[in-house]
Amino acid sequence: MTRLLAPLLVLILLAASALVADRPLPRADLVILNRGEVSTLDATQMSWLQDFRVAVMLFDGLSRYDLDSPDLTPIPALASSWDISPDATTYTFHLRDAVWSNGDAITSRDFVYSWRRSLLPENAADYAKLFQLIKGGREFYAWRTRALADFAAGSYPDRDAAALSLWNQTLAEFDRVVGLRAPDDHTLIVELERPTPYFLDVVSFVAFAPQHPASVRAHERLDPRTGAMVTSPGWTQPGSLVSSGAFTLEAWRFKRDMRLARNPRYWDAASISIRSIAIPVIADANAQVLAFRSGAVDWTSDITPGYRGELVRQKSLFDAEHAPVIARLRAQGLSAAQVDEALPADPRNHVHAFPSFGTYFYNFNCRPSLASGLPNPFADARVRRAFAMCVDKAALTRSIRRIGEPEAATLIPPGSIARYASPAGLPFDPPAARALLGQAGYPQGEGLPTIELLYNSEGEHDQIAQATAKIWERELGVDVRLVRKEVRTFREDVKSGRFMISRASWFGDYGDPTTFLDICRTGDGNNDRGYTSPEYDRLLDEAARELDPARRFELLSRAESLLVEKDLPLLPLFHYSQLYMYDPRRVRGVSAHPRQVQYLHRVRLEASP
Repeated sequence: MTRLLAPLLVLILLAASALVADRPLPRADLVILNRGEVSTLDATQMSWLQDFRVAVMLFDGLSRYDLDSPDLTPIPALASSWDISPDATTYTFHLRDAVWSNGDAITSRDFVYSWRRSLLPENAADYAKLFQLIKGGREFYAWRTRALADFAAGSYPDRDAAALSLWNQTLAEFDRVVGLRAPDDHTLIVELERPTPYFLDVVSFVAFAPQHPASVRAHERLDPRTGAMVTSPGWTQPGSLVSSGAFTLEAWRFKRDMRLARNPRYWDAASISIRSIAIPVIADANAQVLAFRSGAVDWTSDITPGYRGELVRQKSLFDAEHAPVIARLRAQGLSAAQVDEALPADPRNHVHAFPSFGTYFYNFNCRPSLASGLPNPFADARVRRAFAMCVDKAALTRSIRRIGEPEAATLIPPGSIARYASPAGLPFDPPAARALLGQAGYPQGEGLPTIELLYNSEGEHDQIAQATAKIWERELGVDVRLVRKEVRTFREDVKSGRFMISRASWFGDYGDPTTFLDICRTGDGNNDRGYTSPEYDRLLDEAARELDPARRFELLSRAESLLVEKDLPLLPLFHYSQLYMYDPRRVRGVSAHPRQVQYLHRVRLEASP
C-alpha cells in the first residue's frame, strides 16, 4: 500500500485542483463521496442509488420516512396530513403552505403534472408500474402506447398539428381515466386500483416527488415524427432546476463534482443544520479512502478498496474492546449511529458496517434472441439454472468481498421484511448443474457459444466476474469472455438488452416484497432481463388483490420461489453489507438503517474533538 500512496495523493490533488479550476468556492460545510456519478436528476428517469441519494436532498414529496423508526414509518412532508377512506382505496392529501426554491407556490396540480409524466410511456419511467397503482394508471399507459404507435404509422398533412391534437386528447384521457384529482391548490385526491398497504411508503419514495412544471415545460417539445412529448434534460441543470427540498443545485460538472446549497425557502428550513454540501467525483477506491483520511472528505457512502476487509476487521476489534459499553448503550435504546457517537475517539470507529436492503446478482438475458440476432441459449431456464447451481457463492464473498456479507439464495434479503418467509433457493450442486446443461442439449458445454459476461468498470466487479467465469469454465466446460465497459455505456447496454449475462444489483425502495419482485414482472421498466412468465405475473396479481396480509405474503413467497428455484432469470450472489466512513464524533445524524435513506439536512457537524 505504501508504494500506492504517492500516486494516489497525486490523484487527490488533481481532483482537488479540478474542483476549483472554473470557479473558486469555499470548502462546503459537508463534503461527501456518493456511490458513483449521478446520471440524472429527473425523477421519471431515475433508477440508481446515487441519483436517489442526491434527489432526496433536492426534492420533497407528500411524505418522507421517519429515520428514527425501525420500519421507516411515513411522516408528513409537503402534505401536512392525509385521510384514508374506510375501504383503503382513496387517499386525500392536505398540502401545507410550501413554496419552490424560486418562490412559486407548491400546489396539488404540480403533483398531477409530475405523476402524469411518469405515466407517459415515452418517458420510459423505471417506476411507471408504481404509478399504475393509481386507478386507471395502467389503462392510461396502455392507451397512450397504442395512440403513439398509431400516430407513428399514420399519414398526416400537418404532423405538427396532428401531434398537438394527440397531446390534447392525451390530457383529456388522463383526466377522464386516472384517479388523480386536484380540487384546489392544497388538496390532492388519489384513488387506487385496490387497497395497497404500502402506498404511503411508496409515496415517500423520491420518485413520487413533484417537479416544477414551468421549468420542465420550458424543455418539452412534441415530436412530429412520433407524436411523443420529448423532454430535454436542461431543466435539471444548475440555474434551471427549481427544487422543493432542503437544498438547491448550485453546480454540477460531469465527472467532476456537484455542489448543493441550503434552500432558504424550504418549508422545514429550521431543520437544516448545514449550509452547503460538496459531492466530488473520485472514481479510484483507494483515493476515496485517502481523501477521507486527509480530511478532504467528511463522509463516504461506500468503501470498496481491496483492503476494506482489514478496515472491517479493525472495526470489529474496536467493538470487541468496548463490548460492555456498547451493550449498555444499546440496552438504553440508542441506535447504531448513536452508539458510535458515544464511544471514545478512535480511527477504527470511522468505519461503519451494517446489513443493507440490497442484493448483488447477475442478470440472464431471457429473450429468445440476442441483440446480434443469434439464438439465445439463456432463453432456456435449464441453462440458467445450470449456470446458477455451480457457483460457490460463499467462496466469492469470503475471498473477494471479505466483509462478512451473506451469500444469497434469494433476491429479497431474508429477515429484512417482518413476517415475510423467504424460499430456500437453489443448492450449490455442480454435478446437478452439469446434468441440467446436458438435458438442455449442451453436454459438457458443447454447442454453447462463447458466453459474454458484461460488467461496469467501477468497484470490485472485475474480480467477481473473473472468479465466476473461472467457475463456469471449470464446472461446465464453457468459454467465457469478460466485457468491461464504462458505467454509462454499461447501463445503456443493459437497458437495451445488449448482453448475455450482466452484473446487476437492487436495493429495495420501500418496505414490501414487491419492491424486489416487481423488477421481474413482464414489462416492468426495471426488468432488464426481458423475463416473462404468466405464472409469475399471476401470483403478483393475485397477491395485489389479496386483503389478508399473511395470505398475501404467502403468494409473494411463492412468486420469489419461482424466480430463485425454477426460472432463474437472475442469479443472486450475495446480500450487501453497507460500509460508510465518517467520524461519528464530528458528523452526527447519519442513519444506519438498511434502507440507506439519508436526509443530510439532519446531519449535525460538531467541532473536531
